[in-house]
Amino acid sequence: MIIKFLGAAREVTGSKHLIITDKGKKILLDCGMFQGKGLETDSMNRNLGFNPAEIDYLILSHAHIDHSGLIPYIHKLGFDGHIFCTHATRDLCSIMLADSGHIQEQDTVTFNKKRARKGLPPVEPIYTREDALACMDSFISLPYKKPFQLDENIKVSITNTGHLLGSGVINLEIKENGKTTRIAYTGDIGRPKNRILKSPQPFPQSDILIAESTYGDRLHEDSMLSEEKLLNVVNDTCVKKGGKLIIPSFSIGRAQEIIYSLNNFYNAEKLPKVDIYVDSPLAVNATNIFRMHRDCFNKDVLEVMETDPDPFGFNRLFYIMEVKDSKRLNDIKKPCIIISASGMMEAGRIKHHLVNSIENPNNTILVVGYCAPPTLGARILRGDKRVSIFGTEYSVNASVERIESYSGHGDYREMIDFLGCQDNSSLKNMYLVHGEHKAQLSYKATLENNGFSNIEIPARGDEVSL
Repeated sequence: MIIKFLGAAREVTGSKHLIITDKGKKILLDCGMFQGKGLETDSMNRNLGFNPAEIDYLILSHAHIDHSGLIPYIHKLGFDGHIFCTHATRDLCSIMLADSGHIQEQDTVTFNKKRARKGLPPVEPIYTREDALACMDSFISLPYKKPFQLDENIKVSITNTGHLLGSGVINLEIKENGKTTRIAYTGDIGRPKNRILKSPQPFPQSDILIAESTYGDRLHEDSMLSEEKLLNVVNDTCVKKGGKLIIPSFSIGRAQEIIYSLNNFYNAEKLPKVDIYVDSPLAVNATNIFRMHRDCFNKDVLEVMETDPDPFGFNRLFYIMEVKDSKRLNDIKKPCIIISASGMMEAGRIKHHLVNSIENPNNTILVVGYCAPPTLGARILRGDKRVSIFGTEYSVNASVERIESYSGHGDYREMIDFLGCQDNSSLKNMYLVHGEHKAQLSYKATLENNGFSNIEIPARGDEVSL
């Protein structure tokens, strides 16, 4: 058996790990897009490292685009197998992949105008919205912890990681040459105490563990303190300074957590009387999908719902769908809160809100998630005084704040606690993926200090024989 690491290897996007059995069966774990590297990203996404038509099974850990975003592309190139995931993951993919295709169509139009001015031929999007809709017939959704026999030699089950609605550890049992090898792939590991979702659950013992490492070198602040900070930032920006609070947020998961926190402030009569706009069609649709999956909610949310049936809606909260309504937000002079995608500030409506707000010292940009090093979000976070948005330079005069505990990723202590369900003496090898190399080296050392061994950090393109 061979495992090939084709993405999210010493970096945090493009998750793709290919298992090839001795009998030639090919199992792809995730099929994510590379993100945040400009023109280089396009080439990385088009060059898969495998023939899609040869993949027998695709198993998806969760719906985030850096884990699912190339599914329409491989379907377009000849993949005709089934895609296995949880019910919620399938529902989220139905909107996220279509949105991704739409964005690519729009970006390609803009890019081709620039190419035409240079006398260069046009390029095609990696895939379109139509391609994304076409691939959805290949999805087969599974309940958590319910083993499913892919064929006579391969069994799969998915256990909850609490990272995103529907996210899970992929647990495989593969029979070869009279023995069974147990492979677990964590996908992304959530926090032990999520504001909305149930906590991560222990997963079956593995022989081979492929584990994420995004926050392998840092610890999160206390969640209660972060909620206090959110409320303080709202008051400081909207009440004291009379400015706009701009919150770049991933549309799925992070946006709903922020909305839920604001909803609780509203119920407790702590929220200032300012209008709040969720300016992301994807976030609006995703919130509706969250409402459909209350089976994934933790006890705290269910208790809130006993007196507040909709924890994602309250007076003064407005969901924006139409472009014309989004543009009207730029004309608002009074204090308000705008939650918009994308979280790394690389695409979407958030860039327009930054253009309109970033040079005003009364405004605040509040970052609530991870920003990969090459992204606009990372440049703003590291304190760059001027940044380029849509090819124009802007001074960063707005305040910049950060709350990391809204991250859906566990920190290194939380990840190690999660992995505590594994018996180290039975674990033959561990491979760290989905993390910057520096963070992975730190995490590897911490894991070894906690009794784990035989840990490797594969680079993109590496393969190992089991």
